[in-house]
Amino acid sequence: MSRESSPKGDILIMDDSPDNLRLLSSILNERGYKVRSVLNGSAAMMGAQAQPPHLILLDVNMPGMNGYEVCRLLKDSSQTIDIPVIFISASHEVIDKVKAFSVGGVDYICKPFQVEEVLVRIETQLSIRRLQAKLQQALAQERSLNQQIEAMAAIEERNRIAREIHDSLGHSLTALTVQLQAAASMIQTDPAQAQVFLAQAYQLSKTAMQEVRQSVKALRVDQPAQQSLEATILDLAEGFRQITGITPIVEIDLKKCVALSVSRTIHRIVQEALTNISKYAQATQVQIDLVTIRQASGDCLCLTLKDNGKGFDCRQHTAGFGLQGMQERVAALLGEFHLTTAPGAGCQIEVRFPLS
Repeated sequence: MSRESSPKGDILIMDDSPDNLRLLSSILNERGYKVRSVLNGSAAMMGAQAQPPHLILLDVNMPGMNGYEVCRLLKDSSQTIDIPVIFISASHEVIDKVKAFSVGGVDYICKPFQVEEVLVRIETQLSIRRLQAKLQQALAQERSLNQQIEAMAAIEERNRIAREIHDSLGHSLTALTVQLQAAASMIQTDPAQAQVFLAQAYQLSKTAMQEVRQSVKALRVDQPAQQSLEATILDLAEGFRQITGITPIVEIDLKKCVALSVSRTIHRIVQEALTNISKYAQATQVQIDLVTIRQASGDCLCLTLKDNGKGFDCRQHTAGFGLQGMQERVAALLGEFHLTTAPGAGCQIEVRFPLS
């Protein structure tokens, strides 16, 4: 290996035989590996902790601390737990091989060994470790992307709600101003008609305040961390009852713990759906079901929210109902989102999240 080239991997070898160390070091150096050699268990532990290698070759029979004890200590340390350990031993006994794997070894080579066999087994374990590192990196990137999508969906929802506050409040205040101006102009000439205009103005102000309260509540933080998912859904149902006079039927049957990210998404979907129903659906019945169900692919959490309102045409533009934000939140957590509705046929939202 030239000095300029990068080593294929950093390998630590422990063997009490200087001849074995020279042989293995020479073979591995020629194949492009960086090699560190130690004669006992204590030196192996110090070397692995000071600069964790990519792989460790351990002789089993050593004076003092043997290979099994070294491996057990390596697996007990968070700094060295993921380093693959290959045992090299003169013993061909099955019990010794079983013990090697039980303490955390990934392979077992019997002496006398063939050079090509050692090289193939080393490269196999290093390839596995490289693939594991890539997988962990990909999972970290996926988590980061999911968080970004969820954050973007939340921002979009808040922007949409803010627009609704502006539009609905502006409309209500304009109408309220007209009613008050009409009442003021008639207070002397036609007091009875002025009273009618004042009553209408009062009703408009109540409606405007109710819409503002609903929108502000929707803009708050997703789900209180102190509350369970069941409690937050029941709170949302009670708030809906207070606003509309309709008591939702709520059925909750959770057999497994729910991840916080999923719990927050479910809370936001229920909140958004109930807001839409109160504003647009003209429903008299609402039902919320949250259950754990078993599928061929594994257990999943299923949320179903339906009403008997006027429904709408899915082919028309529905951005005003917050459906895009719901769908993006669900997709970010690898869930499924299904909407069933039609004019005059009510609306049903079904969301499923894998629990595995």
